[in-house]
Amino acid sequence: MVPTISRIVQALEPSATMAMAAKARELKAAGRTVYDLSLGEPDFVTPQHICQAAVEAMEAGHTHYTPASGIPELKKAVAEQYRAAHHLEYAPEQVVISNGAKHALHNVFTVLLDPGDEVIIPAPYWVSYAELVKLTGAVPVVVQTRQEDDFKLTPGQLRGAVTERTKILLLCSPSNPTGSMYSPDELGALADVAIEHDLLVVADEIYERLVYEGHRFASFATVRPGLQERTILVNGVSKTYAMTGWRIGWTLSPANVAKAMGSLQSQQTSNPSSIGQYAALAAITGPQACVDVMLAEFARRREFVTRRIAEIPGFSCAEIGGAFYAFINIREHLGRSYNGVQIDGSSQWCLQLLDQQNVATVMGSAFGTEGYARVSFATSMENLEAAFGLIEEFVAGG
Repeated sequence: MVPTISRIVQALEPSATMAMAAKARELKAAGRTVYDLSLGEPDFVTPQHICQAAVEAMEAGHTHYTPASGIPELKKAVAEQYRAAHHLEYAPEQVVISNGAKHALHNVFTVLLDPGDEVIIPAPYWVSYAELVKLTGAVPVVVQTRQEDDFKLTPGQLRGAVTERTKILLLCSPSNPTGSMYSPDELGALADVAIEHDLLVVADEIYERLVYEGHRFASFATVRPGLQERTILVNGVSKTYAMTGWRIGWTLSPANVAKAMGSLQSQQTSNPSSIGQYAALAAITGPQACVDVMLAEFARRREFVTRRIAEIPGFSCAEIGGAFYAFINIREHLGRSYNGVQIDGSSQWCLQLLDQQNVATVMGSAFGTEGYARVSFATSMENLEAAFGLIEEFVAGG
């Protein structure tokens, strides 16, 4: 019998960010100098005290199974972190440690959604959101936001998207791919609609520590009384502490949801990496100066990227309040020929930019919004300077 792939998996779109990064690596292996602005991965090395904690965990013999939902010390530390930072009270039992925030989101959707349920997702959205929803048999309902609104969902748009099948609103602030942030008041207005229609809210807050001057982060569960009971918070160490490869994320949720996710995870993975958990414990309970150093460098790069986008004719982007992305409006540069190649969409534009100028970006269509390209400034200033010079040459020659 020839194996047949399930219809659900056949319908999945591959991760465009991973695909572009893989293409960039192929070109590098072929001897080309490639400036990779595709991956949302800090270019810093994981801080030494965190790496040392992993070594000490191995030497202490913490190399065996842990409880499925995470070691008690880390769950307690996550709960205490939210209490100190956001005045939110969670018991350690309401924290589930997972193999990264992406796994955490998969857990959330799997335990909450049935086939036919609807999840409202503002676009542009992170490439995995809609696909993770589809894996459950539920339906992603994509709502297009506008650059004029800094790509933020409005209460009117949310209200207009709700149907009798709507179960979840999914939000990400600061946003991947746009870098935009909701103010506390804007989150509160969306919360009012969620309460009015009895929606659950999944708040991806993985970039909460990467917020720039003039902007203030608010955890969604804090903006209205009673929201904690209908909100699932998703976070982790990947972005804040340059720990993408360690694969440790978590959720904070109502007790019954946390219990269900723990049971699910016990069948999926047994537990997250024991060593990674001890490293994450050191990250969130240890010195935080490393976060300030990385944020200061991201802020310097943000200033550069914002200025360079404004200098290139036809380019624009929304206000970058957090994270390390710019979502560049390239519409004026579509429908043109570049070195004899006609380019009509963002996918062609990004692929030709890579092929002709060796700069890797990600097409806006992968984030649900055509006519844009995402650049990540989680790379060195030297790379950014060279890459934007090549981008400028590309559009000038088109």
